[in-house]
Amino acid sequence: MEVELGWNVFLILFFVAMLAGFVDALAGGGGLIVIPVMMLMGFPVLNVLATNKLQGSIGTLTSSLTMMRRGVIQFRELRVPALMSFVGACLGTVLIQLIDPSVLDFLIPLVLLAIGLYFLLTPSAGQTERAARISAKPFEFGVVPAIGFYDGFFGPGTGSFFSLANITLRGMHIVKASGAARLFNFASNVASVAVFVVGGQVLWLVGAVMICGQIIGSVSGSVMAVKHGSRLIRPLIVVVCFAMVIRFLLQRFWA
Repeated sequence: MEVELGWNVFLILFFVAMLAGFVDALAGGGGLIVIPVMMLMGFPVLNVLATNKLQGSIGTLTSSLTMMRRGVIQFRELRVPALMSFVGACLGTVLIQLIDPSVLDFLIPLVLLAIGLYFLLTPSAGQTERAARISAKPFEFGVVPAIGFYDGFFGPGTGSFFSLANITLRGMHIVKASGAARLFNFASNVASVAVFVVGGQVLWLVGAVMICGQIIGSVSGSVMAVKHGSRLIRPLIVVVCFAMVIRFLLQRFWA
């Protein structure tokens, strides 16, 4: 099905991307908003995934830079895990070409449900800095590339996975954890975008319009995250995780 690209379509996609950027800067899961809307509008699946990764990568870059400028995260401290996220995503994107990702259809909803319940039932999660449960090297060379691999291979919930890992394993405050998650997610997104660009799947004009919306939403969300911290981030993570579980179930049983 071909989509007629009129001003109304671009306007809708601009505001959808802005909302997705705002939510993604706080809790991750912006693709949960963008992908269904583009699919409903009739865009081909591969074009949807590729264009979502393009505009999402700019959104995660914008929110990362915003948090760096505000001193929430330091790139020097996070450059190694960010690189490992990129490497993991590259491997995941290559593997997705070879096997069926439906093997994760049952596992991922359970993991997302567990993350949502963790933040819902543990109000103190990420309220203060705590001692790390694992040292830096196992986290940087094991946990981060594994999540990056998942993002390249499948994708939904990556931001929430990074945030949870930063809080539970490295003892980060929830605001810093969310900021680091955006940087790691940017690195993994770039890897996927590169593959899609080579494959000619990106809709550049649509992506350019959505990037403008993403930047506005990402900056706004990052500022809100710094100002309001866990009061805003924690409930959004819960909502996003539960929403993704519902989406998975609907796709599985009602498609």
